[in-house]
Amino acid sequence: MSQSADVSAITERLREQGVDVVRVSYPDLIGVDRGRDVLLGQLGAAAEHGLAFCRAVYHTSPRGDVVPVQGGLEAGLPDITVYPDLATLAPLPWEPGAAWCLGEAFTTEGEPAPESPRAVARAVAGKLGALGYRMVCGPELEFFVFDQAADGTWHRYAGDPGNVYVVGRKGDPQGLLVHMLRQLRDAELRVTAANHEFAPGQFEINLGHSELIDAADRAFRLKSAVQEIARQRGLLATFMAKPFNDEGGSGFHVHVSLADESGRNVTGDPDGTDGLSAVARHALAGVLTHAAALSALLNPTINSYKRFGPDTLAPWLIDWGLDNRSAMVRIPPERGEAARMEVRLGDASANPYLVAAGVGAAACLGIQDKAEPPAKLEGYGYDPASAPILPQRLGSALDALEADTELADVLGRYFVTSFLSYKRNEIERFERYVTDWEFGEYAYHL
Repeated sequence: MSQSADVSAITERLREQGVDVVRVSYPDLIGVDRGRDVLLGQLGAAAEHGLAFCRAVYHTSPRGDVVPVQGGLEAGLPDITVYPDLATLAPLPWEPGAAWCLGEAFTTEGEPAPESPRAVARAVAGKLGALGYRMVCGPELEFFVFDQAADGTWHRYAGDPGNVYVVGRKGDPQGLLVHMLRQLRDAELRVTAANHEFAPGQFEINLGHSELIDAADRAFRLKSAVQEIARQRGLLATFMAKPFNDEGGSGFHVHVSLADESGRNVTGDPDGTDGLSAVARHALAGVLTHAAALSALLNPTINSYKRFGPDTLAPWLIDWGLDNRSAMVRIPPERGEAARMEVRLGDASANPYLVAAGVGAAACLGIQDKAEPPAKLEGYGYDPASAPILPQRLGSALDALEADTELADVLGRYFVTSFLSYKRNEIERFERYVTDWEFGEYAYHL
């Protein structure tokens, strides 16, 4: 069947379902959902010719400024072309009459856009495949919800303390979480469970495991969906790493296993050290070896590093342990088909594609080098004498990423250079900005 016939059949099926708009979206460099809503009658044209966007969408700050990154301003703000990936079509239950699919971004020369996080993740999956392995991921994302006061300011939703793992309206007076779960299920995102987290107004949603690209796709869509569903109730959901000084932050943990070409989980080995296979130990060692550089991708904002520190249940050291939540990488107790490692480095602000790509690239290098991990953490962590400390500022993490040429080669040098330029501009803008803390600290006495 031809592509046009495929699109015609899809269009007819959607029309029968009452759909008249298809949302085509893709992630920018920091994982913000960009795209267009396309009338159903124009879907065929979009699939054939693509949708034109300014390439500098990858270089646009959260405040709307175009950051001077290669291929953008210096090139006269050229186009990219985004084609609907109709294999990812799914319902959009919170927008009646609409469906949703992801887009693939290409340069005007017809090559995958090198800044495209989805393209970066796809390339890493291909390199793991060349070694004979598939990376399977199960993402877990935390987020905060805010309610709006009459004066327009945002404050904590359900602000009572001590609500970790409580269920029902005690910690969620609007029943938001159950509503979200049903909407996300109907959007075919394969959510598995959700719960109230430690901080007031903080929640976590878990996704089922799948191969690298699909898992990143679903995590990206989850973040967009959570924000949209909250807005429909007049609430604000944020995946910002640490919104409050007096509370912990929000994590983005990913459970990772390795499968062979047949799809069999090869992470566990009953005869291996700690019940892990040799290839799992190599992958684990790769993640630890490249952790400093990975922190730039998995902890990508200035705010991210305010989440780190001793006794936070967020990582502080580059270490690993058996069923130990104070370690950067935790090996859960299950073995056999459920054997896996939980990479706890990421925070919720991270771009899901770059989380998957970064962890996959580090695992790939560990497998190639047949690396072995250091001794595992015993007991409660956070002793700086026991393991190296992770970067404590975004600038240090970016320096580590720039210095890690092996990781950059797997991720793609063009992408890494663009990411470094974009993020260093963020630091420059922050360092010039006068904060409330500075006014409170200096204005009265100095």
